[in-house]
Amino acid sequence: MTLRERLNGSDDLRTAAPAAPGAATQAYQELRKNVHQLILDRIDLERLKRLTTEQFKHELALLIQRIIEDERIVLNQTERHNLVLDIQHEMLGFGPLEPLLADPSVSDILVNTHSSVYVERHGKLELTDTSFHDAAHLMKIIEKIVSRVGRRVDESSPMVDARLPDGSRVNAIIPPLAVDGPILSIRRFSASPLTVDNLLAYKSMTPPMVQVLQALGHAKINILISGGTGSGKTTLLNLLSGFIPPNERIITIEDAAELQMRQPHVVRLETRPPNIEGRGEVSQRALVRNALRMRPDRIILGEVRGAEALDMLQAMNTGHEGSLATIHSNTPRDALARLENMVGMAGVNLTPRATRQQICSAVTVVLQVTRLTDGARKLVSMQEITGMEGDIIAMQEIFRFDQTGVAADGKVLGHFIATGVRPRFAERVRLFGAPVPDSAFDPSRIYE
Repeated sequence: MTLRERLNGSDDLRTAAPAAPGAATQAYQELRKNVHQLILDRIDLERLKRLTTEQFKHELALLIQRIIEDERIVLNQTERHNLVLDIQHEMLGFGPLEPLLADPSVSDILVNTHSSVYVERHGKLELTDTSFHDAAHLMKIIEKIVSRVGRRVDESSPMVDARLPDGSRVNAIIPPLAVDGPILSIRRFSASPLTVDNLLAYKSMTPPMVQVLQALGHAKINILISGGTGSGKTTLLNLLSGFIPPNERIITIEDAAELQMRQPHVVRLETRPPNIEGRGEVSQRALVRNALRMRPDRIILGEVRGAEALDMLQAMNTGHEGSLATIHSNTPRDALARLENMVGMAGVNLTPRATRQQICSAVTVVLQVTRLTDGARKLVSMQEITGMEGDIIAMQEIFRFDQTGVAADGKVLGHFIATGVRPRFAERVRLFGAPVPDSAFDPSRIYE
């Protein structure tokens, strides 16, 4: 049976092939799948390797047109164009995900099995009409993503973290751990990192807060960024990195490289999972230790997750001032408690007081970022660690966001305010030539 007989058994493919490539019906999915298979049967893979991407796209378009004519498939011009695009995405990119990856308004792509794809736009989740042929099709796309960064995913290693060429973070989990089929999550990152002007326009922070952050970066003050999933920790880390002087050597350490540093002298390190025999793993802790031998001015740790917390604190305490790290936590106080627990995971017999003294000596400022119920992301608290009071780490808040209510349309109401406390680091930033005016800490200035 020919392709036309299989797909044109109904009256007309015009009813099966929609004008929009995302709104694929089952018949259109079947058409795309079969045309793709015919192309694979006809194409010369050796010749393909010698073509540029643009040449290949041109050859592919001609081949698809020829197949449509040979099989007498009834498609109008728009449908033909959409079919060509879909096949190009399938062979050169990530299949049905390509239109979503090209949409700048999409910040997260959540594939819940092959038939259900959600996206996040402006902090809100919505269901799309994107889908995959079946679980095997989704699995093929996952394997294509992870193989490009030297990772693997199979039954012996059913969970994987990877990244796309644009730096977007990818997590995949497959059966037997995922009961209903392969699951894929993609955290998008903008091709151009958000700037100070962007965050001020989004009301994520205020001009006085920016002044202080710039001074902190210039004065080499250690900062811990705390927040929940999707709250904007990495975005803020990228922003802070922009305040580091260009003549300093920066080493970044991440599970999956995603930071978008704008300095000229950056060395990027990435962890490695164990191979199929369970060997060859390189942890963040090993990379932190190795980074100390690479003459860094600053070390940036993408996220503190475990025993590397102790090595990070020791690095901050031994001449690598101005280092940055992120941590998952709901409040600045909780962030310090989590950091203390992670130091305990290093297997070193430190008393709780000794651990807290390490934290107190290493970290100066804790920034808390939060995604509010309306999807807005804000720097809701900036706190300074001032020392030890008995066995407790003492902190004082410099800026905060006070929520006052929720509007009828769901928008969170509130304002930023300085607490009126002049931080102890003010003298240090003055000595480094980046003084912050006292007016920045004026509690009477309220920013909606």
